[in-house]
Amino acid sequence: MRPVTVSVGPLAAAAANNIALSQTPGAAGALTLNGALVSGGIATLDNSRRVLITTADTTTLFTVIGTTPTGSALSESLKVVAGASYTAQDFKTVTSITTNQGTTAAVTVGTNGVASTPWVRLDEWADPHTSIQCNVVGTVSYTVQFSNDDPNDPTNPVLPSAMTWLNSNDTNVVNAIASFLTNLTWTSRYVRTVLNSGSGSVTMTVIQANVVNR
Repeated sequence: MRPVTVSVGPLAAAAANNIALSQTPGAAGALTLNGALVSGGIATLDNSRRVLITTADTTTLFTVIGTTPTGSALSESLKVVAGASYTAQDFKTVTSITTNQGTTAAVTVGTNGVASTPWVRLDEWADPHTSIQCNVVGTVSYTVQFSNDDPNDPTNPVLPSAMTWLNSNDTNVVNAIASFLTNLTWTSRYVRTVLNSGSGSVTMTVIQANVVNR
């Protein structure tokens, strides 16, 4: 496998209402996107990152629609737990946020300090030995995660927003703050690095041994 390099950060300062200012919709429909990141009805984020919804309403289903950094369509539905929840996926733009009912409390939509690198697909038919190097610039906390779920699985596809991501069993790359090289002796389907917090950036380079022709 040729080396694959992906990165995340630095992120602009988070703001809980930079996509949608406080509002309490009385019926199902679209929220008004009127935060500081919105122009022409579309919120454009500085980096592909999580979308934060803040409200005391725990029953309304919010659907966030937007795009990835490459312009592919992206959507995710979620309910808010304990006052604030954020998407599992990273949005570069947000074009619409809808509710399935009127909300019982005011709602704001914005960003937090969490984002992740693009996913790197490993080859489960190749040699499992893989090196993963994370280079840090500035101040960050990051975690390397893996998943065997796959939206493209022919028999058991999983929605991107429903993927189960597990932290590396190498604790050196869980809530890490410094550059580090970790190794795999087994193969997962996907690997990514999550920027948990901080004003810096993380660049991850993945090299998997051998390629199997099939």
